[in-house]
Amino acid sequence: MITEAAARIIEQVREQRPLIHCITNYITSNDCANILLSFGASPAMCDAWDEAYDFARISAALYINFGTYIKEQEAAAVEASLGAKAAGRPIVLDPVGCGAIKRRIPILDHLHEVAGIAIIKGNMGEIMALAGKDAPVKGVDSGAEVPGIEEAVMGLASRYRCVVAATGKVDVVSDGTRLARIANGVELLTRLTGAGCMVGALCGATAAAACQSGGDLFTAAIAAIAAMGIAGELAFEKAQLPGSFRVALMDSIYGIRGDSLSQRGKIQC
Repeated sequence: MITEAAARIIEQVREQRPLIHCITNYITSNDCANILLSFGASPAMCDAWDEAYDFARISAALYINFGTYIKEQEAAAVEASLGAKAAGRPIVLDPVGCGAIKRRIPILDHLHEVAGIAIIKGNMGEIMALAGKDAPVKGVDSGAEVPGIEEAVMGLASRYRCVVAATGKVDVVSDGTRLARIANGVELLTRLTGAGCMVGALCGATAAAACQSGGDLFTAAIAAIAAMGIAGELAFEKAQLPGSFRVALMDSIYGIRGDSLSQRGKIQC
């Protein structure tokens, strides 16, 4: 049932073409914008602090990424979060690098306090760091195997009262009560700068679609993560080198539909 519900959200993104307000890092901003366009959403990369509040109010969702987080972006994130809260829009947060740079954890806590986070999406090292546990990290990257990740994801989801997703070889998603594992994807996704950021952006699109249709944010996160994994598998069938794989990935996301999840989704609840 969860796979079919996730498939419907994929279709709803293409029907609604939600406007996604992104405050993300300058390294992957272009990738996030293009993958949202290919997925059927409409991106806006607005990180000016004096425009962020008003822009968040007219958007369907807000995506915040900590990748290259400077004071100006932090101010914009707070303003945008308040705007999103005022308009009842979901906020998706990607705590990039919080496993290595601990000061980013209080920033997440502050954003959650002032506005409430709908989905936290990070790699397994980042999620373990948020849970106060040790995990192998190297900069913004995380090791593939992280013991205790399911308990950490469920515990964080309960603490923040939101959906938490940890991406890795097998992705883990929880809302504090339910837990899902997603086994789609290929190793070559780890050779692209910004693959995780792009997944976060897609979570913004599926969260927007789910909220506009009375859907479920747990299912929305599953839909975005599974879509990215399946797109990676389809891209790898066409290209096995990083440069050509990046192009094939964007093409594959463009072709993802609801039946892609129904036919290829490796989702276990």
